[in-house]
Amino acid sequence: MLNPGKAVKVTIYLSEGATHHGVPVYTSILDFLFYRGVAGATVTKGVAGFGADHHMHAAHLLEVSDRLPLKIEFIETREKVDALLGKLEELAGTGLIEMQETIVVKPAQATRSAAPVQPEHLKIEGKAQMMRIYLSEEDRWQDKPLYKALVEAMRANDIAGVTVYRGILGYGAHRRMHKESPLLAAHHGSVMLSAIDTVEKLHAFLPLVERMLPEGLVVFSDVDIIKYAYQAPSNTREQQSEAPRP
Repeated sequence: MLNPGKAVKVTIYLSEGATHHGVPVYTSILDFLFYRGVAGATVTKGVAGFGADHHMHAAHLLEVSDRLPLKIEFIETREKVDALLGKLEELAGTGLIEMQETIVVKPAQATRSAAPVQPEHLKIEGKAQMMRIYLSEEDRWQDKPLYKALVEAMRANDIAGVTVYRGILGYGAHRRMHKESPLLAAHHGSVMLSAIDTVEKLHAFLPLVERMLPEGLVVFSDVDIIKYAYQAPSNTREQQSEAPRP
């Protein structure tokens, strides 16, 4: 495990099609680093480039698409890197290995040692409000369905929860009848979003709704929450994954 302080960042440049004993070189290097206890490693793939042979490789050139450049990066202590370097040079073959002095400010931690993240809405009871948003299924916002963008925006703003309902019959301001039918083209029905949270949070979120909703109806209703509780999963280790890191 890395500790704060001086370390070495190692970058290995390879061709995607390079093999070692019939196995892709990058997988051989990853296996080697993994079983030698390296803190973490990341493989990234280039979309274009050239190497020592000075031949251009690009993703749109099918005949060389399997020879695109790859980069493997990892950070470790100088002592461990020195112990690994000989084998890495063998595995890299004609590839390039670069090392840079670096400083670890905060080392990554394994997910299993992280404390469970408690949800903000652990328990709500009492007075609250319900916000309903009526719109068309064909409404868009930045090249995505508006109802989906609104759900994502509510989640990002910690609204307690939202449900999307698709209408089977109805009409709106244009007096055009919408009804569910096998012959009805997709994405032309009516949609309602229903969200419940505190008055303060919903009204703070309202300006964003007004910017995203060019045409539609928004209504608020006072509600009494009898019980809203959420218990954080006890086994968060299985539900979270550690992001790859160099």
